[in-house]
Amino acid sequence: MSSSKPKGVDTVFLSLIITLVTIGFLIFSSASLGLLARDGASFGSVAFSQFVFGIVGGGAALFILSNVHYRHWRKYAIYIFIIGLVGTLAVFIPGLGMSHAGATRWLNLGITTVQPSEFLKIAYVIYLATWLSGMHKHVGDWRYGLIPFGIISGITGIVMLLQPDTDTFLIMATAGLAMFVVAGARIRDLIILLLAGILLLAAIAFARPYVMDRLTTFLDPGADPLGSGYQIKQSLIAVGSGGISGRGFGQSIQKFEYLPEPIGDSIFAVYSEEFGFLGVTFLLGLFVAFALRGYKIAQQGADMFGVLLVIGIITVIMAQAFLNIGAMLAVAPLSGLPLPFISHGGTALLVTLAAMGIVLNVSKYRLTRA
Repeated sequence: MSSSKPKGVDTVFLSLIITLVTIGFLIFSSASLGLLARDGASFGSVAFSQFVFGIVGGGAALFILSNVHYRHWRKYAIYIFIIGLVGTLAVFIPGLGMSHAGATRWLNLGITTVQPSEFLKIAYVIYLATWLSGMHKHVGDWRYGLIPFGIISGITGIVMLLQPDTDTFLIMATAGLAMFVVAGARIRDLIILLLAGILLLAAIAFARPYVMDRLTTFLDPGADPLGSGYQIKQSLIAVGSGGISGRGFGQSIQKFEYLPEPIGDSIFAVYSEEFGFLGVTFLLGLFVAFALRGYKIAQQGADMFGVLLVIGIITVIMAQAFLNIGAMLAVAPLSGLPLPFISHGGTALLVTLAAMGIVLNVSKYRLTRA
């Protein structure tokens, strides 16, 4: 039944978010113990960042944005997008930007560091949803569909690849493509975009050796077990060691000195070792339920803007989760992406929960009750 009056938020979706955050913090807490065995690592600082900025700050952002009518974002979409681009470019300002492992992706604010590309992911979705919802009746015309879509995504891609952050741009492009399809893109245009994407990836792989290393390691993980294949090898050892029911909470061995980034992109391997096949099945089921419920909210959206907004946000999160988990299981190339709701990253969790607030607000105006 159609109605312009707000309903309550989708309680099933909210329950899934709360469950993922709760389980995520438990997994993070266990994985963080591995830092105690590493020189220079600070358990207290990462736990503080995750809890204060991620859970408390993110929870507040979720509550606030779930009460802000989602159509307001459409009015300010261009400004949000520009701020996202400028903020991401700010990492190149000497003294403000911070580099790590050959990438410049963070702003050093003194008390904490911020990764502005996390904000840009959502800003890109908001602006793309605004443009596509206004042009969806003409999106089949390459002049009003393919070309503007390519320009918007191209500008975003240039900013992301300068850092470089190929992986984040890949999930943004995946979300953008999903939104473009829902808006009514023609098959011809999708084929052109896919071919362009393959050529771009090939060019990046040849221009940047680390990308080529990831691809060759994915094709043959055992080729360099002490070099480029080390993380995959240690991850698979952790996953295999979990067996059916796992070693038990806090009992992972691989998180101590063996797994690179046990609280970052390797956190799924730590979880798999401690909770085994049954735990992995449960977590994957949660993500699948999260995606299905999110896409159902999109299906019931009151207008095209709300539909595209939810499609983009849910796809960003699920593409990132798939690439992270797939990399740890050797069914996708290593990405370095954090696992949403779970991996370390106060900024990432805050932005993710803020985005969940937007989705929950869209659910208030759904056309039919769940």
